[in-house]
Amino acid sequence: MSKFHIAQVNIGRSKAAPQDPIMAGFMSRLDEINAIADTSPGFVWRLQTAEGNATDLRPYEDERILVNMSVWESIEQLKQYVYKTTHADLLRQRQAWFEKFSGSYTALWWIPKGHVPTVDEAKKRLAHLESHGPTPFAFTFKESFPADEQFIKEE
Repeated sequence: MSKFHIAQVNIGRSKAAPQDPIMAGFMSRLDEINAIADTSPGFVWRLQTAEGNATDLRPYEDERILVNMSVWESIEQLKQYVYKTTHADLLRQRQAWFEKFSGSYTALWWIPKGHVPTVDEAKKRLAHLESHGPTPFAFTFKESFPADEQFIKEE
């Protein structure tokens, strides 16, 4: 049994505010998609406010950047949720709601089992990925790294 979990963050610049009609197709599916995550094998935790999602959080100066974070038991289980459930429908339609993002918009990193990552921690991982490419500190599905205690700590 692993003593590590995988954390993930993804951000996107919405085409409009969450309450704008342009975003209705995305916003109307959030509860459904989050419920699938919550009951998926390997799911541990996700970032959410009292509303049950994280669309009210604004961790960047740009008010239209939305953030999503979650923790999973393994990369394989996270990948299964992202690409093999109804969540994949939203990925295929994301250009309807989100602008093309020029920088790094998703990052994965290992955390000690029981740790709940912060938004600031996630922002550091994304920035590191943007500056250095995939490393054991922050990586992608395409280029991942095994858990290694020396990279678990903040750089």
